[in-house]
Amino acid sequence: MKRYVWETIGYIRVSTLEQNTERQFDGMQFDRIYTDKASRKDVNRPQLEELLEYIRDDDIIKVHSMDRLARNLDDLR
Repeated sequence: MKRYVWETIGYIRVSTLEQNTERQFDGMQFDRIYTDKASRKDVNRPQLEELLEYIRDDDIIKVHSMDRLARNLDDLR
């Protein structure tokens, strides 16, 4: 299905299953949220990969902080 309107999409990564994901975007509204529960050293992030496949040019991606996306600058690139 083709989308004609941009979406606001959130990405959350926490390091352990016990960590609370709510605090990263408390009170913010999103059309869609992707969440991974993986340690910093774990490069397997299926929800991030799904987000990257889903987004379109005009979508807005919000992340709590840059370290939620990658282990280091090389991984981010």
